[in-house]
Amino acid sequence: MQKVKKFSPEINKVYFIENYTLIHIISGKGSIQVDFKNYFDWQEKAIFLEVGQYIKFLSDDFIVRKIEFSNEKKFYDNDVRVLFKHLISLGYINLLECEECNTFLSETALTTNSADIIDVSSKQWYWQNPFKANKKEYQVIFDAKDIIDKEYSNNLKSIDLVNLINDRDYNAQALIKNKIGLSVKNLITSKKLQESQKQIAFSDKSIQEIAYDLGYKDDAYFNRVFKKTKGQTPKEFRKNFDFKDRDLFSQDILELLQQYHTKERSLQFYADKMNLSIKALSNKVSAKMNISLGQLIRLELINSAKLMILEGQSVASISRQLGFEEPNHFSRFFKHYSKITPTEFKLKKYNS
Repeated sequence: MQKVKKFSPEINKVYFIENYTLIHIISGKGSIQVDFKNYFDWQEKAIFLEVGQYIKFLSDDFIVRKIEFSNEKKFYDNDVRVLFKHLISLGYINLLECEECNTFLSETALTTNSADIIDVSSKQWYWQNPFKANKKEYQVIFDAKDIIDKEYSNNLKSIDLVNLINDRDYNAQALIKNKIGLSVKNLITSKKLQESQKQIAFSDKSIQEIAYDLGYKDDAYFNRVFKKTKGQTPKEFRKNFDFKDRDLFSQDILELLQQYHTKERSLQFYADKMNLSIKALSNKVSAKMNISLGQLIRLELINSAKLMILEGQSVASISRQLGFEEPNHFSRFFKHYSKITPTEFKLKKYNS
C-alpha cells in the first residue's frame, strides 16, 4: 500500500519522514534541505527518504508529489535498501536516465501497481552505479552502514565493525575507502554528528544529555568536537537552526537572489540589501544554509540557465540575459559548474 499526495509545502517547515517516502519535486525554484544538508540540484530526480529523516523547502513556490510506502517488509530487501540508506548524500534516481521511472511519475495519481516504482528505481540505481561497485561489494558496504546506524552510540570502533563483516572474502575497510572515499571511522563520525544535530535542533535535551546519549563521556569534549566540525558550538547551532521560530532569513536572501541574480553578483549589493556587512552576511548564510553566498549566486545563475535552455533559447540570448560579456564565457561557466555543456544538457533532457 502507498499514499500519494500532491501539495505545496510551507517554506522553512520541517517535514519529518515517518514512512519510507519518495519525493518528486514537480516544480519550484530554490533549494531543499535534507538532514542539515542543502541541495540545489534536485531537478529531474526522484528523491528517496528513510524513516527518521527530514526535508525542508527553502522557497515558497514548490509543488511536490510525495509517495509514502507502508509495506515495511519491502524495505528489508537488500536490493531495495540502496535507495533509502544514504551513504554520503541524497538517495535518488536520475529521471533523465530512467524512462520507466518517468512513466510511473508522469501522472498525479499513480495506479494500484505503483509500488513497482521501487523495483524499477532500485534497478536504475544499480545501473547508475554511483560508487562504481558490483552488487556483492554494495552488500558489504550497506551491511556496514546498517551496523553503524544501529550501533553508532555504543562507542563502536572501526575495527569492531570491520570484524563483523569481514567474513565474505572482502577487506571491508579498504573496500569502503576505495568506493566511497571515506574510511569506516569517517562514516561512524558522520553518523554521530548527524544524530547530534537532530537532537540539538529538535529536542529540548541539554547539551550534556545529548553528549551522553551519543556515547561521549565528557560533554566538554563533545562541544570541542562539534565546534571543530560545524564551526559553531552546539548552543549556537540550536539557536541558528530556529526550528520553532522559523526565522525568515533564508527566505529573504533567496528571494533577493531570485530577483537580482541576473544583474547583480556583488556580495556588497546583497549585504547592503540585508543591512549587514559582507562578513556578517556571509557568516549568517554559512551558519544557516551550509553554503557560501558566492555559491548561492552561482547556483541561481545555473538554475536560470537550465530553464532557459529547456525553453529553447539560444546560448547567445541566455548569455546576454544573465550578464555575461560573451556567449563563450557563459558556456565555460555552465560547463564548469554543471560538468556538461549547454548543448549536452539540452540533448540529455530531450533524449531521455
